[in-house]
Amino acid sequence: MKKSPTKSIFLFAFPMLVIVLDACNTRDTAEAGLKDALEGKFFIGTAMNGPQILGRDTASLEILHQHFNSVVAENCMKSGPIHPKEDQYDFELADRFIEFADQNDLYTVGHCLIWHSQSPRWFFTDTAGNDVTREVLIERIRSHIMTVAGRYRGKVDCWDVVNEAFEDDGSWRNNRFYQIIGEEYVELAFRFAHEADPDAELIYNDYSMFHEGRRQAVVRLVNDLKAKGVRIDGVGMQAHYGLDYPSLEDFEKSILAFSGTGADVHITEMDISVLPNPWTMGADVRERFDYQEIMNPFAGGLPDSVSTALNDRYRDFFDLFLKHSDKIRRVTLWGIGDNMSWKNNWPIRGRTDYPLLFDRELMPKPVVGEIIRSAKKAR
Repeated sequence: MKKSPTKSIFLFAFPMLVIVLDACNTRDTAEAGLKDALEGKFFIGTAMNGPQILGRDTASLEILHQHFNSVVAENCMKSGPIHPKEDQYDFELADRFIEFADQNDLYTVGHCLIWHSQSPRWFFTDTAGNDVTREVLIERIRSHIMTVAGRYRGKVDCWDVVNEAFEDDGSWRNNRFYQIIGEEYVELAFRFAHEADPDAELIYNDYSMFHEGRRQAVVRLVNDLKAKGVRIDGVGMQAHYGLDYPSLEDFEKSILAFSGTGADVHITEMDISVLPNPWTMGADVRERFDYQEIMNPFAGGLPDSVSTALNDRYRDFFDLFLKHSDKIRRVTLWGIGDNMSWKNNWPIRGRTDYPLLFDRELMPKPVVGEIIRSAKKAR
């Protein structure tokens, strides 16, 4: 049975002490969080990094408990970190993440089973360094998914099964999975994931989903999988965006198109950069450029005008999410505070960005209150 976006009871575990706090009863209206305001509409989530999973970053965990009812691991469940060698798995941090989510009754997202960008090199080659056969790679995909998804069977609500299989124009990304297996690797991954965890929701996740070509390709993918009887529950729209892209109109077209297939829409990995982005790119983590001071204009702080523009941009997106809350399953921010965002180092290391809902001191930006008020009005 699918979880509904309702309030949760949080458990804080410390040595020899367990404290149970009911979020409904211990906070007055002034302390209500995003999850309270959005109750019954969609889950509001955040990515968790290592220090948070290990309980070391207690300040940001307080924000998580107040505002979020869904979590996803930022890195530790990707195939590179969790399966560094063919005969070796590292479940330590992933186990801690799953334990935290389970104790706190959070809508839990596993991220991600198959992704070209952070797959270990051994996945595609034999001991001599040559490409493996199609049959060998299929077996490695099957074994990986059965081991990872099988380990957390019944504890993960939703799996990002395949990440970033298409280009902006809708063509298949020419990654190693595609080169060796062909487009069937996506179908196989979904079949294996359903076998490993039959009750989990399964989604396809990608960036720049506002592009018409990618939109049409993903709609075809969902419809094709459904026609073959392959389980696919939703589409994840990564929202690594900026102050002036994409247009809300194009974004809304994709929400409607994906929902039209019968799939739930998940807004994933959301952050909004305020920094210059003159490059034609989406969210390819391999892209890197040399540092230039002109590309880091807000190292000393964010001007009021830019802060206002960022707040307006977030408000516009959340107004759109509320408008289509009947189609949206989840909205997940890619981190809590600006200081921990990957955008500070991508695609140029050393930049200072301000892409999240909470600032470097973990204070809520004005838009947090605006979202809460808008959500309450939408009831």
